[in-house]
Amino acid sequence: MKNTKLFVLIIFLSSTLFTGCSNNNLFKNNNNISQATGWKISTKDGGFKNKKSYKGQVTGPGLVFVEGGTYTKGNVQDNIMHDWNNTPTQQYVRSFFIDETEVTNLMYVEYLHWMNKVFAKDFPEIYKAALPDTLVWRNPLGFNEDMVNNYLRHPAFENHPVVGVSWKQAVNFAKWRTDRVNEQILVSNGYIRPGAISPDSLQNGYSFNTKAYFLDPSNAYGGKMNEMADSKQINVDESGNRTFNYASRESGILLPEYRLPTETEWEYAALALSEISEENMYRGKKKFPWDGEYTRSGKRKNQGDQLANFKIGRGDYGGIAGWSETGSGITSAVRAYPPNDFGLYGMAGNVAEWVADVYRPIIDEEMNDFNYYRGNIYYRPSIDENGKVQTFNNENADFNNLPGSLKNEIENEDSIDRTNYSIGDNRDFNDGDRNSVRDFKLDGDYSEMYNSPNSDNPFQETTTLINNEARVYKGGSWLDRAYYLDPAQRRYYPETMTSNFIGFRCAMSYLGESRVSKNSRKRK
Repeated sequence: MKNTKLFVLIIFLSSTLFTGCSNNNLFKNNNNISQATGWKISTKDGGFKNKKSYKGQVTGPGLVFVEGGTYTKGNVQDNIMHDWNNTPTQQYVRSFFIDETEVTNLMYVEYLHWMNKVFAKDFPEIYKAALPDTLVWRNPLGFNEDMVNNYLRHPAFENHPVVGVSWKQAVNFAKWRTDRVNEQILVSNGYIRPGAISPDSLQNGYSFNTKAYFLDPSNAYGGKMNEMADSKQINVDESGNRTFNYASRESGILLPEYRLPTETEWEYAALALSEISEENMYRGKKKFPWDGEYTRSGKRKNQGDQLANFKIGRGDYGGIAGWSETGSGITSAVRAYPPNDFGLYGMAGNVAEWVADVYRPIIDEEMNDFNYYRGNIYYRPSIDENGKVQTFNNENADFNNLPGSLKNEIENEDSIDRTNYSIGDNRDFNDGDRNSVRDFKLDGDYSEMYNSPNSDNPFQETTTLINNEARVYKGGSWLDRAYYLDPAQRRYYPETMTSNFIGFRCAMSYLGESRVSKNSRKRK
């Protein structure tokens, strides 16, 4: 009898233990089980989908990864120009991507070819607005007509940096580049049929726009997505209705936008302080993109050669005949001089480069020392009465807003109850806005802090060129002396004007935790 009771007790305890284990395994960690609800996800039966195979952001065409970190932004040498606009500040930069070289004539002519094919017939003003100003080479006392006629398109200069491009034109090139790269990604991943994106097939003026695609993919290409989609992504129900599979933001397939680098990013990338880093500190400072105090190489292999393209002295742009490695006379090919420690070419000379920032003499590190950038304008998509996002069409598009791109409006009402910002346009935040002038309590418009008509001379009302349209450009050029090879030097120029010594390169944000580059010591 006792044995029977013992047997029954053992059976009962075993079943209880088994049941408990089964219950514990009910919500066991699994890629197909939601950690929030326990529901199944990413199944063939539909429902919520999760990109399980995402392996990190791919490197876009032409880009180099730059691992972020802290550094001293600003002057590390004597301020002989007395600009007093680059006082040293400690800043932190997130990891990002930046072009290996400046944008070349060949790259820009490819852009012009596409714009010509798609817009020149019906929208000639859009194509014309993209053209660089080739007349920047003219000088009243110099013969440069051969440069005016040949520099942009002749194959002899195809690998030279494009010049004669305004800040606004550079921004629009970056927008175009973003959309063409992402468009090609959609073709490679089978969302758009091959051959559909050739310029010849887009002569109706509509083109792909990444932001509009994310918000309303069915209206991509002017609502003609059914002509562009790959047949494998088309679904037809019993009633004959067609739907499409789209690449959502959650898929991680499409890249962030190409853009101009911020001033802080550009300076950090140019300095390439990894060259003088040891463990978790820097061994001193750098005033050039290379390690050294001089502009000539000290390495035995090419000792004495100049490390950048710049104006050597008065009337001396390239040294004497037979020693051409000391200079180039004009711009040089973008890879003519050695790269810095990040693998970036031309960060010292050749051409100066546009960056994204609005110019102000002071870097306000007290307000922010993380990814510093002045120029924020916060937009939101325009929504019609039916709740759909609005895009520009063939009737209201222009060079800055191509057909198919999103209509935006500046956020103002949405920012009233926020603590981190109060208005949408922050270009003059704390330096030119009403709150930064001493008469801020008085009635009237006192927003002209940097354009103040205080002069008694009626012909000289404007006392400064600093305003919200003045943009920073960085680095030296073939036309500058060695002083401007220092990445800390900062100058400004109106965003609508062009020159024969300013070019640009693009950057891209890195999404995710700052990854460790291959040549860095990984954390244990």
